[in-house]
Amino acid sequence: MIARVWHGWTTPENADAYEALLLSEILPGIARKQIPGYHGAHVFRRDQGHEVEFVTTMWLDSLDSVIAFVGEDYEAAYVPPEAQAVLSRFDARSAHYQVLQEPAS
Repeated sequence: MIARVWHGWTTPENADAYEALLLSEILPGIARKQIPGYHGAHVFRRDQGHEVEFVTTMWLDSLDSVIAFVGEDYEAAYVPPEAQAVLSRFDARSAHYQVLQEPAS
């Protein structure tokens, strides 16, 4: 299992709009692509006063699954233009981690 981790930041004024876009359009759009080995994502939000940080962790079977999602330059971040419009900054590259242990069910 591979965890694909990405960070984006927005202003407090744009945070709810970005959250809604991410949860109602971007992530469901990724799911509709039916990427082999994609198992969904976790989304985290942290209010820091002057900005709001979002972290997404996507779960994929392998780097081959990641490549099926974003292509050969698999570390390239997937940030649609509508998301870029409300983010103040974001990671241009995603980090990938091999999952060594998962929580017990």
